[in-house]
Amino acid sequence: MLLATVVAIITSIVVANATQTITTPNAAFISYNLVPGAFSAAITPASNKSVLVMGCCTSATFVAGVGQVSLLHFPSAFIVWTGLESTTGTTGSVITQGTGASAGTHIVYIDSFHQVEIQVAGKDTIRIHNGSSSVAAGNVTLIW
Repeated sequence: MLLATVVAIITSIVVANATQTITTPNAAFISYNLVPGAFSAAITPASNKSVLVMGCCTSATFVAGVGQVSLLHFPSAFIVWTGLESTTGTTGSVITQGTGASAGTHIVYIDSFHQVEIQVAGKDTIRIHNGSSSVAAGNVTLIW
């Protein structure tokens, strides 16, 4: 009887410690439509959490493209990331990675011509830049 009680107590402790908490993720969806050379408004990623940043270009003048990074924003310091650039023609995706706090630092291309990119806007923000000679449209999604 004593042995059965001990086994029941240990089983209860193990089960109590094995519970898993599942939370609904947060997300932000940003559409863009930028004239040549333009920048989007600054986008502030969540701080001290991994953020999945996915972007695509849907303009008819561009070959469809998509790129993504996992990003970490350290408040008032810098942003660090790693991910995959959009493909270019027959070339496969390549890894993009880095750390930045200065405006204009490249993060990831989101079009197949590598002219539309997500870049650092400052130590706490990112932005979309259209470096092409045509209007570029698409969207960027952040999930954390």
